[in-house]
Amino acid sequence: MSQTAAVTVERAVEAFRDGSPLLVHDAADREGETDLVYPAEAITPEAVSRLRNDAGGLICVALSHDVAEAFDLAYLDEIIDHPASEGHDLGYDSRSSFSLTVNHRDTYTGITDDDRALTITELAAAANAPREIDFAAEFRAPGHVHLLRAAPALLAERQGHTELGIALAAAAGSAPAVVVCEMLDDQTGGALSPEDARAYAERHAFPYLEGSQIIETLG
Repeated sequence: MSQTAAVTVERAVEAFRDGSPLLVHDAADREGETDLVYPAEAITPEAVSRLRNDAGGLICVALSHDVAEAFDLAYLDEIIDHPASEGHDLGYDSRSSFSLTVNHRDTYTGITDDDRALTITELAAAANAPREIDFAAEFRAPGHVHLLRAAPALLAERQGHTELGIALAAAAGSAPAVVVCEMLDDQTGGALSPEDARAYAERHAFPYLEGSQIIETLG
């Protein structure tokens, strides 16, 4: 078995604590996607570049339920007053985790690697002391970083990348804010297969985990 294939949750948490990204595949019977997952506090402009070039999906910041509550962040489908927000028929879950999109107020357009890195690291800093900041004074919406709310009971309630990432952050003692981005296949346009995701992890010496490993160990 290769070194990457044999990665344990404990070893992955150690790497995550040191700022290393992880690759996490949720489940074949769920989204069936592998996300590149970073501690939000470890994000740099170079990391944003990797996320958009190597992963290619939507760059999001997942926040714990308690942090989202402190920031008064509702689910997006509860905020939007439009018929399109009604009747969610998701094949993989009962609801989406999406909340607001934001930029930090010190950004310019908000979309550059520097701007998104600033927004994300400031979100991590805010998540470390959520009751001590005025969220609206620090961030504006809409913006270019998508926020996700973790379920209140975390993995006991939902097993998406949002909850898997927050569980890893909690185990690592990191801020309850993680970056998740789906890995897409440039050839097919679909989700990168677990085999190709593991090969990417091997090439870059990043840990690869199945969601079931995280649920069994941290759930």
